[in-house]
Amino acid sequence: TPTLDEAAACAPFLDRQIDLIQPSLIVALGKTAVIRLTGSDASMASMRGSMHRYRDIPVVATYHPAYLLRSLPEKLKGWEDMLFARRQMERLAALQNGK
Repeated sequence: TPTLDEAAACAPFLDRQIDLIQPSLIVALGKTAVIRLTGSDASMASMRGSMHRYRDIPVVATYHPAYLLRSLPEKLKGWEDMLFARRQMERLAALQNGK
């Protein structure tokens, strides 16, 4: 797990990549990514299942894949988060298409 200082050192590169890609939605995988993008140090359990924002881009928080591999019962939560992200993408697409 990167330290907060290491994450901060990489922040300009991440921001530049986001600027270039212009994503419609970001799925933050793990606590370090969630803290960096949302600025919140709340528990992952409390961050899941709701939309957050980073520079006006919707962010979905979920567990890091390595955690899910070590905690097999938690895999369902990761799947639920991916379904949540998909629903949000569908909602965003409908809004863009005027539906």
